[in-house]
Amino acid sequence: MIYNELINIIDEKIAPDLCFDVIKREIKTIDSNATYYAIDGLIDSDVLERVLLFLIKSEKLSDIENTIPYIETKSECNPDKIVRAIINGGLAVLTPDKNEAVIVFAKKYPARSIDESENEKTLRGPRDSFTEKILTNTSLIRRRIKSNYLRVEKYTLSEINQSDVALVYLENKVSKKLLNSVKLKLQNFNLPSLSFGEQSLAEYLIKSCWLNPFPKVRYTERPDCACAMITEGSLIIVCDNTPSVIILPTSIFDFNHEANDFYLPPVSSTYLRFVRLIISVFTVILMPTWYLLVKNSYLIPTWLSVIAVHEKEYAVPIIIQILIVEFLIDGLKLASLNTPDSLGNSLSVVTGLILGDMAVNIGWFVPEVILYMAFVSIANFSQASYEMGYALKFMRIIILLLTAFLNIVGFIIGIVTVILLIAFNKTVDGQRSYLYPLIPWNINAIKRFFFRTRLEKPKRTK
Repeated sequence: MIYNELINIIDEKIAPDLCFDVIKREIKTIDSNATYYAIDGLIDSDVLERVLLFLIKSEKLSDIENTIPYIETKSECNPDKIVRAIINGGLAVLTPDKNEAVIVFAKKYPARSIDESENEKTLRGPRDSFTEKILTNTSLIRRRIKSNYLRVEKYTLSEINQSDVALVYLENKVSKKLLNSVKLKLQNFNLPSLSFGEQSLAEYLIKSCWLNPFPKVRYTERPDCACAMITEGSLIIVCDNTPSVIILPTSIFDFNHEANDFYLPPVSSTYLRFVRLIISVFTVILMPTWYLLVKNSYLIPTWLSVIAVHEKEYAVPIIIQILIVEFLIDGLKLASLNTPDSLGNSLSVVTGLILGDMAVNIGWFVPEVILYMAFVSIANFSQASYEMGYALKFMRIIILLLTAFLNIVGFIIGIVTVILLIAFNKTVDGQRSYLYPLIPWNINAIKRFFFRTRLEKPKRTK
C-alpha cells in the first residue's frame, strides 16, 4: 500500500479534521517528508518532542524503527492496526519511502496518584493501592514478586473500548486447567463493549444463574493481597481503567480474610477471623430467628422472655416493619453516596433522630426492630466485600419472607435454600467447589482458612 493511500485510509477512519484532539502533522526532514498521527492527551509529550527532534535531524528515514531513540517501537502495514495503535495512545510515523508506519508506543494516560485504598484499610502495612492505569498496577505486583516465573500476559478486548486486560500468575504455581480455561475465554471474547471493566468481564467469564447473589469472583485494591494470592497459585486479572483486580478461583471462605489478618500476631488474627465469621452468620439468621420466636412465643424460654413482643398490639405487622427498615437502610446508603462530605454529619443526625427515635415514639416501629436492625447494619461493615454483604442481606430477606408465610417450615426451607445457593454457586472453571476446602475435603487448607498459623521455617539441609 503506497504512502498517500495509507494516509487517506487513516484520515477516513479517525477524521483528524473533525476531531480536535487528533493530531496530524507533516514535518520536513533533511532529505524527505514524514507524517505523524497522535491523540492529544494520550501521548507522552516529552517522548513526542524527542521523537520529532530525531526525525527532523535524520538524514535517512528508511530504517527509523531500529534507529529511533525509544524502546517500544514496531512496524505495521495494516491500516486497522495502525488506527488502533493511534487510538490507544501511540504515535504513528509514516514516510514516503516505506509502505508501512512505525508505531511508537508512548502513551501516557491521565491517572491519579497511588493512595491508600478507601475500602481495604489496615492498621499497619503498606499504604499503596491499585490505580486505573494497568501498567502501574502490574508494576506494583512486579515490585513485590521478583520471580522469573511471574508471567504478565496482555489481551485487548472488545471492538468499541479496546480495553487492555492482563493475566498475572506464577507459572510454577497456577493450575494449568484454570489458566487454559481463562485464556480460551479471553481469546474468544465476543462482547462489543467492556464499559464497566471488571464486573462486565466477571459476568462474561462465569455465566451462571443471575438469581444467585453470591459473588463469583473476589476483588481487591491492595497489591499485597493480590501478590499473596498469586504466590498461593491464584490467577489475577488486571483490567485497564479499574482500580481493583480480580482474584480467581474464589471460595466463600476467601471472603472471611482481610489484609489486617497478616499484619497482626497469629492469635489476634485468628480471633478476628472467628469474630468476622460469627458476625456474618448472625447478619443472616438473627432477624429471622427473632421473628420466628415472635410468631411462636411458646418457643421462647423463660430466660429469654425479654425478647418477646406481642405482635397484635401494633398496627403495622412486624414483618412489614422489618422490611421497611431494610429498605430505609439501603435508601440511606444511597443518600450518603450522593451527600457532600460537609453535610454527611447532618444526614446521620437527622436519620438517627427522626427515623429512629420518632418512629418508635409514635408507634410505627417496635423498639426491638430498630435495635436488631441497627446491629445488622453495623455488622455488615465487618464484611469487606460489598457484593458478599448484599448477598447475605438477600438471604436474610428470603428467610424472613418464607418464615412469614410458612412459619417454622418456611424458616427451615430458607436455611436450606441458603445452603444450596452457596453449594451450587459456580466458579470460573466450573470445577473447584465454592465450598472449598470443605468440598473437596482438605484439612490443611481448612486450617489455613480458619486459623492464622505462623510461617513455617524452612527445613535445614545437611
